[in-house]
Amino acid sequence: MTPTTPSAPAFVYFDNAATTPLDPEVLEAMLPFLRNHYGNPSSLHGPGRQVRAAIENARKTVAHLLNAAPSEIIFTSGGTEADNYAAFGSIRTLGLKHAITSKLEHHAVLHPLQALAKLGEIELHYVKHDAQGALNLGHLEELLTGQSRTFVSLMHANNEIGNLNDIEAIGEICARYDAVFHTDTVQTMGHYRHDVQQLKNHFLVGSAHKFHGPKGVGFIYTRSGLQVSPLIHGGSQERNVRSGTENVYGIVGLAKALEIAVRDLAYHQAHVQGLKTRFIEKLRAEIDDVQFNGLSEHADKSLYTVLSVSLPPSAINEMLLFNLDINKVAASGGSACTSGAQAGSHVLEALGCDPDRATVRFSMSKMNTAAEVDYAVEALAKLYRPVAV
Repeated sequence: MTPTTPSAPAFVYFDNAATTPLDPEVLEAMLPFLRNHYGNPSSLHGPGRQVRAAIENARKTVAHLLNAAPSEIIFTSGGTEADNYAAFGSIRTLGLKHAITSKLEHHAVLHPLQALAKLGEIELHYVKHDAQGALNLGHLEELLTGQSRTFVSLMHANNEIGNLNDIEAIGEICARYDAVFHTDTVQTMGHYRHDVQQLKNHFLVGSAHKFHGPKGVGFIYTRSGLQVSPLIHGGSQERNVRSGTENVYGIVGLAKALEIAVRDLAYHQAHVQGLKTRFIEKLRAEIDDVQFNGLSEHADKSLYTVLSVSLPPSAINEMLLFNLDINKVAASGGSACTSGAQAGSHVLEALGCDPDRATVRFSMSKMNTAAEVDYAVEALAKLYRPVAV
């Protein structure tokens, strides 16, 4: 008999920075609140009290995992709402006139701050960075010197190139100048340990679907003593901070997903870092002139789940993601907000990346395998091999 070639997988999913598959344990925790426990948590009757208890237990779980107080955790619809709440709420409530961020931040931070600057409510400044996206913390301190109290928003890890920022050092600088420090930890929540007692941040953000929880739910940690105005008005939910009937099964799923992520952190970190290392080695072996954007190839300076690959100029570049999709590989050309578009990344533009080179972001999770890495590399490499004549 003639040996058969193994069939290709249904799909190899390497777009986990956009969203992750739901963990089966998380689904099991959510199901009772989808099927049976349907009370409104604001109601005083038994069914209402039952789901209210579930929300508060979830709040305690998240708080415990961050070494925070339950009263410091507010559930939101996700990271974007949480970032907007931190920016608009603190700047307007505290009357802040200056804000500092970087041009590498997610649009959930950049757009609110740029809107406030356009309205004339703040002066907006950007921290300098080098060609690899490393922030100049000396420049941050220069920007803070001599200013009135300032809002500072700098992310923990970049969602496109994976660069890690030293949020402990940034927090120390902000504390010296009494700045309000917000850090978007959407990409690192559930992938690193966060102890808010060791950080100097005022706000910290998470979104469940980035760590194998459900979509449409997130949270913001707000340091005790910092009172800011709500972004959404209309009810007394979430301690009068975030109005609207709570997404009960989403909140339960978020807490369970974060609990699992922290429980298994060491094992999954080692596994995923191994996949990333394999990706780098095989891409270098299979594709001439392959490069990596930002600090993506450096294990100690980048998020272990993200690898931003820069590919040589080629006629295939314009249709790269389409061709990967045809070959059953799901990846991204930039952030999730521009997923499917090869052009338009504000991060790559800020780094001065060559527009003739294509970028593909492979982002991994605990559910990926070495065999999937090999398949994805081969699918990409064959697009760049010379055509035989």
